[in-house]
Amino acid sequence: MQGAVRSFLSHGNVVKTAVLQQIRLANPQMRPAMFSCFTTSANSANIEEHGFESTTIDDILKAKGKSADGSWLWCTTDDTVYDAVQSMTQHNVGALVVVKPAEQNSIAGIITERDYLRKIIVQGRSSKSTKVGDIMTEENKLITVTPDTKVLRAMQLMTDNRIRHIPVIDDKGMKGMVSIGDVVRAVVSEHREELNRLNAFIQGGY
Repeated sequence: MQGAVRSFLSHGNVVKTAVLQQIRLANPQMRPAMFSCFTTSANSANIEEHGFESTTIDDILKAKGKSADGSWLWCTTDDTVYDAVQSMTQHNVGALVVVKPAEQNSIAGIITERDYLRKIIVQGRSSKSTKVGDIMTEENKLITVTPDTKVLRAMQLMTDNRIRHIPVIDDKGMKGMVSIGDVVRAVVSEHREELNRLNAFIQGGY
């Protein structure tokens, strides 16, 4: 997955360039000035407002909804690792936000399947007697984003740091969490919509 994401980030603009070249081929009668005008506006106003880099993390959270699996799943530092893993399995997610007891909006860290494998299974520890706070990635080591972070930026952060889940935090506290799967789906959808708009231009829809 990480390799595919790196390739996508490196070559994402190739898709846009190829489609713009296709416009030239499909519309050879277009005057250069007209095409220049289109590409200028497409690369600025239209694409900035609706295109390749417009989707934010907040858009993903809204699409998932507060009740969606993975959006607001959490455990506390005092929960056992066994209970945390059981919750992950039940909701089919790979990570949980960890909060301090009685402070749901105060993030203390994050626990992932990777933490369980490396710090419990490999070390031969008991998940039923080990607290989440003992193996979690602590807050000061977390990579986080804000609701306003662009999806492509979040994808870059996750790829560079080899992580699959990233907490979303604003000035009021914890907002949710997104996975690399959420981010990839959003980017693919964004590119598909932009290609549809460019195709509509080719077909005379604009």
